[in-house]
Amino acid sequence: MDFLFETTYDQKSMTVMARVLRKTVRKKHSRFTHIFGWFMVAFCIGMMFFAEGGFSLSSQTVITLLAVIAITVTLIFEDQLNGYTGRKRLPPGVSCATTIFSEDGYHSSVDLGESNWNYDKVYQLAETEDYFVFIFSQSHGQVYDKKSLKGGSLEEFKAFIEEKTGKSFVFVK
Repeated sequence: MDFLFETTYDQKSMTVMARVLRKTVRKKHSRFTHIFGWFMVAFCIGMMFFAEGGFSLSSQTVITLLAVIAITVTLIFEDQLNGYTGRKRLPPGVSCATTIFSEDGYHSSVDLGESNWNYDKVYQLAETEDYFVFIFSQSHGQVYDKKSLKGGSLEEFKAFIEEKTGKSFVFVK
């Protein structure tokens, strides 16, 4: 039985991929980065208000506030920013992918070309409410839109992929 997906690599799918990577293979590093980032925000705010002489509006304070805002925005919108960056790095002609999963491996077609993949190259499997994500490394993955699945049910596809890869899907919120 063959399964077919048609996925558009848009902002939503790339944000999902960034979130899944952050919550799986980058989990430890991400936790450290977030703790450090929020510590720096608190430290900078504390320095502005509790420094000798109290709060005063100066060029140094404005620069510190801009840094606090930049760090806060980055921490809150990290997945969207990483998804945007990833999407901008995609070569032209790969924004829409058609992928066919068969017994021997899977075949992806984009406007730029075609490629064949073996199931043993998948490092980890993840799923979200709308997507399946194949993780290959700390910074590489592929997303498949669940709504576009043809050739079987979502449960049949999951069972098929878990059997082929020897790995289980992890659900990521």
